[in-house]
Order: sequence, then structure tokens, then C-alpha cells
Amino acid sequence: MTKNLISVVDDDESVRRTTTLLIESFGFRAAAFESADGFLRSGQLHDTACLIVDVQMPGMNGLQLQSRLAAAGCGVPIIFITAYDDKESRRRAMQAGAVAFLGKPFSDEQLLQTIRSTLRPDKGGTKTM
Repeated sequence: MTKNLISVVDDDESVRRTTTLLIESFGFRAAAFESADGFLRSGQLHDTACLIVDVQMPGMNGLQLQSRLAAAGCGVPIIFITAYDDKESRRRAMQAGAVAFLGKPFSDEQLLQTIRSTLRPDKGGTKTM
């Protein structure tokens, strides 16, 4: 089964809503989750081709989610988004295999280019359009 879902994990409802609408306007399927735990409990991990995750969230933060997925052997590509772009978080995320680390607000085009680059078949991703 081809993974064809982009999952957005962010505690800010307006960011979840606008990001998923934007992703859908690009022609991708999208699902939104208000927490890392909510995403993990959703059963959507097996359908997720790309994960867009906020760094700072209550409970399990984005870096902790990345670590948990890696420990479970899950190689889903992760694009981090954050309003608090500090060098240490960026370094940790990228060293642990994140494909991008975008500061909020990011442009529509920046997100689209990042998603397309992440999902290119020659990058190990899956074609979703």
C-alpha cells in the first residue's frame, strides 16, 4: 500500500487548519493532530508519507516524537516547523534526520517545495500526486 498522507502535528489550531488546507490545495491528502500522542494513537502512522511537526508542544514535543519514531524504526520523513527557531533545536532535529526545519511563518511556496523535494521518488519518498 502506498503511503499518501501528509500528517500535521501542531498544538495551535489555526496553524493546523491553515497548513492542512494549504497542503490539500497542493493536491495532497492531509490530516491534522493537536499533539504527538494524538498522532501516535490515531493509527495514521502507517499511511503517513511525510510528517510536519511543531517543535514546541505541550506533552511530547516534536524532537521527542522524532526520537520515539526513530527508536521504533520508523523512517517517515519529518519537516519541522517552529516559531522558536533556536540553533540547538535545529541542530538536534537535522542531526537526527529531519528533512527540513522551517521557521513560522513560512511561505506557501517554501512549504510546497519542501514537501515535493521530500516526496520525490529518487529521495526515497513516495509519489503522491
